[in-house]
Amino acid sequence: MIQKRKLISIVMPVLNEEKGLAKTIREIPVNELKRMGYDCEIIVVDGCSTDKSREVARKLGAKVIIEPRPGYGNAYKTGFRKARGEIIVALDADYSYPAHLLPRLINILEKKKLDFISTHRLHKHAEKYMSPLHIVGNKILTLLVRVLFRLNINDSQSGMWVFRRKIVESIDFFAGGMAFSQELKIYAFKNFKSIEVPIPYRRRVGRQKLNAIIDGFKNLLHLVGLCLMLNEVIRIADFTRIYKIINIGILGGNANASGNNHRVIPSTYWWTRKQIY
Repeated sequence: MIQKRKLISIVMPVLNEEKGLAKTIREIPVNELKRMGYDCEIIVVDGCSTDKSREVARKLGAKVIIEPRPGYGNAYKTGFRKARGEIIVALDADYSYPAHLLPRLINILEKKKLDFISTHRLHKHAEKYMSPLHIVGNKILTLLVRVLFRLNINDSQSGMWVFRRKIVESIDFFAGGMAFSQELKIYAFKNFKSIEVPIPYRRRVGRQKLNAIIDGFKNLLHLVGLCLMLNEVIRIADFTRIYKIINIGILGGNANASGNNHRVIPSTYWWTRKQIY
């Protein structure tokens, strides 16, 4: 009996990453994954880049999707909806994460019958490629995740994950920006069989888009608000209004932070399903 091949969707959000993107795509071990029984689709979600990111992606065989809404989380939401794979890989396109380790991570996912793997960068060998401000900010946010949500996570801001598509099927997430990463991990570690795997980390290729202070403050606000909502201290609608005011008034962010313009709180938001949490 011929065993059916599985499909892996590798999703990468991109904004002016032509140099790092090329190196990242070339490092994906497609042939090794094929020998393991997996076909691959590479999806690049482009946030209206002004460089040659789209051309680079298409030339290297990736499917390109344009996401006009700004935001790291919005790009991933769009990419996950378009992904066809039973297993999804989320990967930054700046060459800082080791794409060549995907066979190992997928093997761990399958052998241990896991649902979600997040990678862990915050060890001494990886930290030499991060600025002191980023290290401190990551550790503060990770500590908050551990305390507020009682989760044993060492790197809440890591940008490389491997998971089964059921994690994101029929579920929506509030965060449209950088906070999407921590929200997805909180949801996964609370509700599915999840682990962290330590990885090597490299200095990114190209200009950094992250603003450590502003994005860090947004992520902190998101964590506190999410905790209060889950514990029914404040209503979801009230938090969305506060988040919107902070995002566009104080920090100069975009009004459509969650992609829903904050008019309706969909029942598909994961924290509205009390039987899940």
